[in-house]
This record gives sequence, structure tokens and C-alpha cells, in this order.
Amino acid sequence: MSYWKHESAIVDEGAQLGEGTKVWHFAHVSSGARIGAGCALGQGVYVGNDVSLGNNVRVQNNVSVYDAVTLEDDVFCGPSMVFTNVYNPRAAVARKNEYRRTLVRQGATLGANCTIVCGVTIGSYAFVGAGAVVQKDVKDFALMVGVPARQIGWMSRFGERLHLPLQGEGEESCPHTGDRYRLQGAQVTLLLSEEEQGKQA
Repeated sequence: MSYWKHESAIVDEGAQLGEGTKVWHFAHVSSGARIGAGCALGQGVYVGNDVSLGNNVRVQNNVSVYDAVTLEDDVFCGPSMVFTNVYNPRAAVARKNEYRRTLVRQGATLGANCTIVCGVTIGSYAFVGAGAVVQKDVKDFALMVGVPARQIGWMSRFGERLHLPLQGEGEESCPHTGDRYRLQGAQVTLLLSEEEQGKQA
């Protein structure tokens, strides 16, 4: 195997796991799951059949990644955070044909004990604080807190607070990396270096 799993973990036949991925104690990966390279699934994690994880995804202890959830590269799921896939569940009503898809874009952080209500997209490098309840789409680089979640600021891709207003015009540097970010209207974008621009060309 190109991946590693603890002896107590269950990886169903047919599941695809990339090189260097680690599956820890009492985790369960379903047969249809597609998991990239360099991922870490913590203790008690469950991954459903209709689930896709990119590379270098971190899923901390006691998280269930249910069907219809996609996590792109470098996503962090904090301990005991929650995904859903049915918007209006009832025990006596079958709604497996009504799953709402959830997409978490590259580099986003979902803090401990937060809840992501199904059918939303979490933008690239967004940061959802611990215990927040997200019911609507989240912008790239947005910092979200509270119940229901509301935006209170912006975060760099390194995970540092950017001192920019929620709307308007301006630029700000990440205090750790020096990367530059531009606010236009109500959206922040990363200003790529010449080297990064060359790599994307």
C-alpha cells in the first residue's frame, strides 16, 4: 500500500488513497471514497462513498465527511466539526436523493466544532472560526465567526488576519509572508509574485 493505516482502521475495498496518506485509530473509509496524497485522517474519522479529498487534507478527530462533500487541496477540518448533506432531515422520510453538495475550496480552514450546513461553497483560504454555523456561501479569504456565521474580516493564505475593511478599496500585506492582497468592492484577491505568475502561465 502507498498509504498507511492503523490496525484498528477500516478501509473498504475500492477506496482510493494517495501516497503518504495516513488513516488513524478507528477511522472508516468507504469503498467509493477518493482521497489524495499526503492526507491525514484522525481518530474516529468517517469518509463516505461520494466524497473527494484533494492532496494534503487534514481531517482531525471525530469528523464525519458525508456523501456529497468535496474538499480541495490543503483543507483543514478541525476536531469534531460537522458536515451535513440533507437540509431538512426526518427519520421517517427518505431523502438520499435530495443530498445538497458542499464544496470546500483550496486552503480553507474549518475550525473545531463548526457546522457546515449542506449546499454551500467555502471559498479558497477562507477561515471558519470554532463553533460557527455556516448556512451560506463564504468568500475567498473571508473570516467567519458566530451563529449564524457572519464575516468579520479577511485572512491571508498563511492564516494571518488582514487589516482590511469588509468592503471598499485597499491593499494589505500578510504580516508573516509579505504576500500582498487587494480589496476591491467586497472581494479580496491575492496579488501573485512574478514567480508565481510564471508558474501559472
